[in-house]
Amino acid sequence: MATDPASDEKTRTELEAAVYRRLVEHLRARTDVQNIDLMNLAGFCRNCLSNWMKEAADARGVPMTKEESREIVYGMPYEQWRALHQKEATPEQKAAFEKASQKH
Repeated sequence: MATDPASDEKTRTELEAAVYRRLVEHLRARTDVQNIDLMNLAGFCRNCLSNWMKEAADARGVPMTKEESREIVYGMPYEQWRALHQKEATPEQKAAFEKASQKH
């Protein structure tokens, strides 16, 4: 990277943004992976990403609703995604979630 500190910060931000966009695209493509599975394995899910997006917007005074931030992450309205892709959590998934939640 360049040695100019402003350029380094700009490049780092651009790289981080590219990684975020790739993560979101990956999660949009992997509709077979349920949010509860993500929470159980990684401690975050698509809803967490959308909440973090809204928190970042709020911190910068950028108007954004919860529904808008979810649509950014899901690539469609949240209720539409749920209807198309979300399955009822199994008893095993729910138990794993309860156990994992105790760690947070």
